[in-house]
Amino acid sequence: MYKRIPRNMKNPRMLTEKGREDFLAQIGRLWPAAKGSVAEVHKPCVREGCKACMEGRKHRAFILAYKDGGRRRCLYVPEERVAALRSAIANGRRIEQLLSQCGAEIVKQARRKR
Repeated sequence: MYKRIPRNMKNPRMLTEKGREDFLAQIGRLWPAAKGSVAEVHKPCVREGCKACMEGRKHRAFILAYKDGGRRRCLYVPEERVAALRSAIANGRRIEQLLSQCGAEIVKQARRKR
């Protein structure tokens, strides 16, 4: 699911201006990005006498779960947007991975300079 981190992102020179430009270019290619998760749920509808609901089958729907100010929120997602949203979430996870790598490199660079 995750792509490998390119060699230049593991390089201690990544905090130079060239490294910054490479990082920003990588992030730019990962747009659109999102944070959260998409889940398929089955809910009853509001139509009275719905045959599917009466038989207990309910209706398929998709929700996006995300954090807003520390609170968990959910939004319904139209089925035709699910694939694009899942791709954006994967991009967001990749960006988080790159940021984590940058944090580790900052510490490693500081240690080398001692």
